[in-house]
Amino acid sequence: MLEAWLDFHRETVAIKCAGLDDAQLREPSAPPSSMTLLGLVQHLAEVERNWFQRVWPGQDAPPVFKDAGPDGFALTPERGIEEALNAWRAEIARGREAIAGASLDDCGTMPEAAAPLLGGTRQVSLRWILLHIIEEYARHNGHADLLRERIDGATGP
Repeated sequence: MLEAWLDFHRETVAIKCAGLDDAQLREPSAPPSSMTLLGLVQHLAEVERNWFQRVWPGQDAPPVFKDAGPDGFALTPERGIEEALNAWRAEIARGREAIAGASLDDCGTMPEAAAPLLGGTRQVSLRWILLHIIEEYARHNGHADLLRERIDGATGP
């Protein structure tokens, strides 16, 4: 069920970007925010990598987009939506592979600097990770709803 909800939210991101041209995907929300749909896709690729490569299996994985800032939101003129979506989808596939067959009670390890956010613990279960990522996607899908409505008036999933 958790994976199904995560997939629902992942697909919602793709739907929000569908049918828009490059300029529209780069259109920021509302001042002072510079958030864009393209930036959201890049950010979510970084989120996928962080949780399913760094935290879950403990790998030392570099950023997906080295030139997009620490959170992945920064845009470059040469990277468009197809490249960003392909990288994001590749991270999703890696994540699915990483958790295949794992128990929801199995744990990954948060970086030491993040331990205070979790009451001092660094261990997080796969259940916790999946719930957190669903929450992250749900929040960003709300942003995507507002961005898309501002761009062309489209609302809904």
